[in-house]
Amino acid sequence: MKRYSNLYDQVCTRDNILKAYHQARAGKARAYGIRIFDRDIDGNLESVYQDLVTGSYRISAYDIFTIYEPKERIIYRLPFCDRIVQHAIMNVLEPIWVSVFIRHTYACVKGRGIHAALRDIKRDLKDVDGTHYCLKLDIRKFYPSINHALMKTIIRKKIKDERMLALLDGIIDSADGLPIGNYLSQYLANLYLSYMDHYMKEVIKVKYYYRYADDIVILASNKPVLHEIRAKMDGYLSNSLKLQMKGNYQVFPVDERGIDFVGYVFRHTHILMRKSIKQNMCRRAAVLGRRNIEPSDYKRLISPYIGWAKHCNSKNLINKVIDSEKIL
Repeated sequence: MKRYSNLYDQVCTRDNILKAYHQARAGKARAYGIRIFDRDIDGNLESVYQDLVTGSYRISAYDIFTIYEPKERIIYRLPFCDRIVQHAIMNVLEPIWVSVFIRHTYACVKGRGIHAALRDIKRDLKDVDGTHYCLKLDIRKFYPSINHALMKTIIRKKIKDERMLALLDGIIDSADGLPIGNYLSQYLANLYLSYMDHYMKEVIKVKYYYRYADDIVILASNKPVLHEIRAKMDGYLSNSLKLQMKGNYQVFPVDERGIDFVGYVFRHTHILMRKSIKQNMCRRAAVLGRRNIEPSDYKRLISPYIGWAKHCNSKNLINKVIDSEKIL
């Protein structure tokens, strides 16, 4: 397995830091921390550059708060300069780590995401006999439970640059587990499970396997096969990654319940939007319908839901709840 060196110098270039600045700023220019940073862009970017070049960079203290929707989570927020550093790191490391991922992991991988997962499952469900049953599971407190020593070991399978490793180690050790809210955390979390993905595909020979972050769907022809797969995955998670599978895993016939995954519900004959997304779309359409707003504003506010709907069998729903005259 190839291990990479001379990475730190690629991170610490002015061009890469400027690129990272624009990436971290995209869509957030009005945020208070960014407006403060932008008062002296050149000076602040030079400070980031000098901290990295001299090896004096240390991750800042987190602003920690809790969100409750869609579910309760503790969020860790960093100052803008630290977010620039993490984007600069990923500009160099992303292609290395993505090369480790199997094709059927979708979160945080450019060119994949939700619609790639939808496309792959839709295609594989054409094998009706081979996809009659579904195993659906996720991992208990995934981000907070990630073991730092194992995370560092996994990183060292591909990276041998000591300065790069020291920088990553400092970020990993800045909080328990992997802090939700760090740009780097989503990639590290994906990497943490990537060798389990290879184990499931190449050793256990699971044909229909899909993972989005820690949400996993496996399809097979019968229940006993899926229960056996689940037991082997549970052993790998516990023994190799020090993680626990949630006890609420499900094994069920695909057409009886449908596979609720990446915002859609899949059956062999059709695909629908997840109920909560459909309800949100109907509420949004009802509220907008009562307002006297310009068609351009209506289209802008309802378009995200149309984007969800157009990838599944929701034509009748769109016709029923969307004001078509305002989106033409």
